[in-house]
Amino acid sequence: MKVIRVSEVGHQAAAEAAARALSYGSIVLLPTDTLYGLAVDALNKEAIERLRVVKGRESNKPISIIVPSVEDVSVFATMHAHAQEFAERHLPGALTLVVEAKTNVPDSLVLSGAIGIRVPNDVFTKELSRVHKQPYTATSANLSGQKTLANPMDIIVSLGEAAEMVSLVIDDGPREGMLPSTVVLYTGEVPLVLRDGALSREQLGIE
Repeated sequence: MKVIRVSEVGHQAAAEAAARALSYGSIVLLPTDTLYGLAVDALNKEAIERLRVVKGRESNKPISIIVPSVEDVSVFATMHAHAQEFAERHLPGALTLVVEAKTNVPDSLVLSGAIGIRVPNDVFTKELSRVHKQPYTATSANLSGQKTLANPMDIIVSLGEAAEMVSLVIDDGPREGMLPSTVVLYTGEVPLVLRDGALSREQLGIE
C-alpha cells in the first residue's frame, strides 16, 4: 500500500497518482469535501465487486459515483426539470443526488432504477475528475454499518484484513468534525431526504 500526502506533493500530483491507480482497477482511499471515501473506477465492474468485499457491503446497497460537474450528471442520469434546477442550485457541494439511472450505468451501481451522484466542492476531487476523465465511486471509507473515521491511517486500521485490498492512500489531513453528504432522492416531483448530513434541509429548501 502506497501513501501519498497532498501537503508534500500537491493536489495535481496526488490526483495523477490516484488516476493511474483507478485506471489499473485498484482501490484508492481518498479525501472529499466531506469525509474520506473509497474509490474505484465506476465503470469497472470487477473493481466495484472488490470494493464491496472490502466494505462487506451487500449487493442490494447502493454505491454512489463522483462526476466532474452538474452537466456531467445528465450523462449517467435522467432528470426532470425540477431535479435539474435543484442540482444546479446545490452542486458542487456536499450533496448526493439520487436520480433515475441511464442504461449506460453498470447494474452494480443501480438500485431500484436509481443512482447516487456527487459533484464534491473539493480541490482534489475536481482535479482527479479532470485527470481520470471517468466517474469513480464515492462510498464512505468504512466497513458497512460503521462510522467513517477522520484520519486516513486510522481508517486503514479499522478496515482490518480488508485494508490489504487498498492500493493507494491519498492523505489530505484529518476530516475532524465533518458530516457525510446529505442524500436526496429526486426521482419524483418532490425531493425526499434519505440521509441528513452536511447540507441542512433548510439550506436545501426541503421541509
